[in-house]
Amino acid sequence: MKKSILIILSLILTLLANGQQFESSWSSLDARPIPTWFEDAKFGIFIHWGVYSVPAWRKLEPGLYASYAEWYYARVMYNQENGGEEFHHKNYGKEFEYRDFGPLYKAELYDPGLWAELFRRSGAKYVVLTTKHHDGYCLWPTKSPYKKNWNSMDVGPKRDLVGELTDAVRAEGLKMGLYYSIIEWESSRTHRTESGYYLPDWLIEKYRIPEDKYVEHMNFQMKELVENYQPSLIFADGGEWDGSEEYWLTKEFLAWLYNDSPVKNEVVVNDRFAKGMPGKHGDYFSSEYKDMKGADSDHPWEESRGIGGSYGFNRAENLDDYNSSKELIHELIDIVSRGGNLLLNVGPTADGRIPVIMQQRLVDIGSWLEVNCDAIYNTRKRRVTSQMIGEQKLYFTSKAGSIFCLFNQWTGEISIDLLDFEEVADVSLLGWEGVIQWQTDGRKLEIQLPKMGLDEIPCHHAWALQISLK
Repeated sequence: MKKSILIILSLILTLLANGQQFESSWSSLDARPIPTWFEDAKFGIFIHWGVYSVPAWRKLEPGLYASYAEWYYARVMYNQENGGEEFHHKNYGKEFEYRDFGPLYKAELYDPGLWAELFRRSGAKYVVLTTKHHDGYCLWPTKSPYKKNWNSMDVGPKRDLVGELTDAVRAEGLKMGLYYSIIEWESSRTHRTESGYYLPDWLIEKYRIPEDKYVEHMNFQMKELVENYQPSLIFADGGEWDGSEEYWLTKEFLAWLYNDSPVKNEVVVNDRFAKGMPGKHGDYFSSEYKDMKGADSDHPWEESRGIGGSYGFNRAENLDDYNSSKELIHELIDIVSRGGNLLLNVGPTADGRIPVIMQQRLVDIGSWLEVNCDAIYNTRKRRVTSQMIGEQKLYFTSKAGSIFCLFNQWTGEISIDLLDFEEVADVSLLGWEGVIQWQTDGRKLEIQLPKMGLDEIPCHHAWALQISLK
């Protein structure tokens, strides 16, 4: 009965949202209910792929953002301090421009069907592709006049990379999302440098989009992506560094997106369109490598990160620079228990291959999710999200009629502090058909874990108890 009521309420809210017109004001835009698919999904795949995948190198350095290879144009090839300029001159020559990498980005081994199948096997429910990163190169045949000879149909692959992957991802039953950089290094101003630009002056003079045309170009491209590919998610980036919502016309774009676009009833957006937005406006708040404070708020949120320390493929990374499957599964559990989604990035090579070590990590996560999917998908944050028992941390998620306790150390007993309204009916271990011994003592739930051999244990790295409630 409760489940039926929740479904009916959800349908009513959806119908009300679909019939509502949103004004270009935060009070109106923020009132839009987020489509439920996003909070149900919990796990997505990010893809950073572009011209930067040709040099695919940045010196590994400590610190947040310090090893992002996709920043080759702005933080490597003209940088004398981190060895980037020396690397570029030695391997490509002093006169070799970043745009000269374009013809070398051939994607000759790109198989979007193979990618999409891998993403489905990983257990991810949505995929987000970088359609245009800060270097301005577009992975689709855009009609913007400022991107002639700087898109994947004119230079490099001679293919619509966005369109091909969108079709393949949807064929596997997954949602498709698109990343779009609001700023471009060759054109946008910044407060981060003395010159006011990201690149040397001569590059700005050579490639800059006229300042009075840039916002028009940017909004044209975002609408072009929405109308051509109908994404379920838009991940904006860079707009929050420089430029107000008035400058970028952010609220006007979102009002169009929510009212008149072909994805108005399904699309979700993040909070990086303009300065002042992060953590305040957007269907969900976005964090990368744990850089967002208050990430476990009640507002929908998402943590993104690479399997290693970079989003774009970085040839400087070796085995020990990549997170293990165990570490990634533990991070997924932690994020979901706090009400968030994990957007895990892969960085393909310039020829279109996803590195085997990244494939292995994704398949391992998928194998774990096959057993423990009920504790992850469609769950919500419990009022108490975690609990310490000695040196072991218990993580909780909830779903109608059940709470789930996830743990990563197989100890003999587990003791859980129940909340006032939680009355236990039964306890089971996901992936195991045997009987779990349990008892309650006041507000304590005492669980005895069974003894198992390696061939009996349902999965590796972490496990989930389902606690059915009366």
